[in-house]
Amino acid sequence: MQSIVQCLKTRFFAPPVPIAAVVLVTVALTGCRGPFVRIDARTQAMMEERSALLGAQAAAPNIGFRDQPMLDRASPAYIAPDTNSPSANELSFSPADEARNVEDRLRQFHERTIAGDAIQLTLAEALRIAQESSRDFRQAEEDYILAAIRLLIEEHRWGPRFFADTSVVASGQGTDGSFQHAVDIVNSLRATKRLPYGGEVEARLVWNATEQLRQQATGRYNQSSRIVLSGNIPLLRGAGMVAREDLIQRQRDLVYAARTFERFRRELLVDIASDYFSLVSSQNRIKNQILQIEGLRNLEEQTAELVSAGRLRAFQQDLTRSQLLGAQSSLANLQESFQLQVDRFKVRLSIPLDQPLDIVAVQLNLPEPEATIDEVTAAALAYRLDLQNRRDQVDDAKRAVANARNQLLPDLNVSADLGIPTDPDAREGGFGLDPEELDYSAGIALGWPIDRETERLSLRSSLISAQRSERGFDQTRDNVIVDARSALRAIELARLRLNLAEQQVIINMRRLDEQRTRSDEVNPQAIVDTENELNNARNARDQAASDLKVAVLRFLLQTGQLRVTRDGWIAPPEGMSEVTEERVSDTNVDPYALDEESP
Repeated sequence: MQSIVQCLKTRFFAPPVPIAAVVLVTVALTGCRGPFVRIDARTQAMMEERSALLGAQAAAPNIGFRDQPMLDRASPAYIAPDTNSPSANELSFSPADEARNVEDRLRQFHERTIAGDAIQLTLAEALRIAQESSRDFRQAEEDYILAAIRLLIEEHRWGPRFFADTSVVASGQGTDGSFQHAVDIVNSLRATKRLPYGGEVEARLVWNATEQLRQQATGRYNQSSRIVLSGNIPLLRGAGMVAREDLIQRQRDLVYAARTFERFRRELLVDIASDYFSLVSSQNRIKNQILQIEGLRNLEEQTAELVSAGRLRAFQQDLTRSQLLGAQSSLANLQESFQLQVDRFKVRLSIPLDQPLDIVAVQLNLPEPEATIDEVTAAALAYRLDLQNRRDQVDDAKRAVANARNQLLPDLNVSADLGIPTDPDAREGGFGLDPEELDYSAGIALGWPIDRETERLSLRSSLISAQRSERGFDQTRDNVIVDARSALRAIELARLRLNLAEQQVIINMRRLDEQRTRSDEVNPQAIVDTENELNNARNARDQAASDLKVAVLRFLLQTGQLRVTRDGWIAPPEGMSEVTEERVSDTNVDPYALDEESP
């Protein structure tokens, strides 16, 4: 054993470059952050290049290395994770008193929700937060990033690749109890390159050293080197563009990912705007409900006075009282529904659930479009990014058919090797290559296509997939047309509903004013009915106003004309003025304020 160690020290481990330097370089290349800086930079550049093809407003994700905590492999939970599921007798449950003050409990819940500094959340702020911290947005970014990484991996496989291998083999052979020991060390440096239309070339530098460890009269140390150039090129099966299929598909996939990410950004704007306007509508419904409660409370007081005067019967006071109680119950339901909406909106924007929000109502100067059915159809077919993906995926399926046909061809490969060794007569050849000892080989191999059943089945499968892809594109195209036409009609419908609801509000307000001035002559039930109809009309008006704005945004999305700036705001197309928001002060209401005068 001592002779082995001494041999390794003296013969093999005294290279020109110190071992310590090699170790340091290796550590640097395999460290935690070092490689990711370069990878992230290449990935970022690749995504920005693809996104730039989609227009000035298109944005690429900004990526960076994020440290991840290491798992504790020594922990028992590494193999068997802990489960926390106590039995029923270990759990506790405290029954509530049915006579408890429910209103105080609800008020405490709401006060806990709004405690602290609230974020003033307008539509623009919601869209900005969605572009920064939304989990859905992060997921879409990562899908785009992964597509770029897959392309980088494939491009690396097609570039020059370098390898270094070192093997140490100790062997021994005994003859009549006398043993000969040897150590053989082989260092191999390789560089490989895949050819554009199939095949691969390789260059190798091989250094071999052998040491007989049992010293004899003559030394038994031998060393030689050799340079080898080799190549293998297909001429039929696997030759041509089919050889680059993986690279081609990864490049196309990155284009698809860029379109998908940009389409997601536009969809996210519409979805966040829809949720925001839904919250504003809920606030307005709470406001309208409070107004109705005030009206019903006044009606109850008037009815009580008329009953006391003997001009109305007592049951009519009970009727107004019952309506007031029902309105107060509806208010509590609206407040709870609004709180649930806010919490879900926080989850969507990745805002901490304990962070109070103040939903500030805004009005968008978003004009309604003037367009025909034919115009919106043409725009959708020309600009929808998801439709362009489906269209290009049909070409992918057709290309897969051509590649499958290629697999039916015979194998016809040309191979060649060229080697230049050191002088074989020299016991220690060093690196002195001897061209006069050159050796080469070249050949051609033909593989007859006798068994191609699997390939024929694959071809049939690819033909079916191509047909399905074409049908899928036709269906997507038809759905795009339907969506675009429906979006245009939705704007007109929302405008019609808004106009009708505004007229209903005016009619019921006039009707209610007249009934209140003649309350001693009008049945209280009629006034209650008018209060309900006025509340419904107000709710319908506010909902129609929100639906109209969302319908315009959805129209731009479904026709492929919506553009989103890098901070998540609306980039108006030609002919539309800059979209701005203006706070609506008359709709501000505390949606958590319970009715203080509720019985």
